[in-house]
Amino acid sequence: MATAFAAATSSTAIAGVLPRLPTTTTTPRCSALPHLPARSFSTSIKQVSVSRRSSVFQIKASEDASSSADPNELFNDLKEKWDALENKSTVIVYGGGAVVAIWLSSIVVGAINSVPLLPKILELVGLGYTGWFVYRYLLFKSSRKELATDIESIKKKIAGTE
Repeated sequence: MATAFAAATSSTAIAGVLPRLPTTTTTPRCSALPHLPARSFSTSIKQVSVSRRSSVFQIKASEDASSSADPNELFNDLKEKWDALENKSTVIVYGGGAVVAIWLSSIVVGAINSVPLLPKILELVGLGYTGWFVYRYLLFKSSRKELATDIESIKKKIAGTE
């Protein structure tokens, strides 16, 4: 009898600590959307569309299979080009430098993005420069010709033919 009394007092103590939940159920205030009627298609239309789609897919698959390169052929071409290189260490150093440069630039861009007003200011500067470039080089025919000659001269400088 003492154990029944202890169990009863402990359950009432726990019930006194826990918040009471409402016993009534509330109805939702929003109404459900009405069900739309299902579309009815005739089976002949479905069969025609499926047969047309499957023939289109079969044609594209056969065209892509004939024009795609063999992975082994691609690997062999890359291996031949790698073997033909004389300064392999230079290529590795430049490749590693490019990876490090991309990594560092992503860190710098992330740091600039974390400054509160700087990204918006840089966005305005970029929009302003884009507007100036369009006005200066793309709006009129004579300035487009000038831009084309400038690009060709830069190409020649890079290629070393000038």
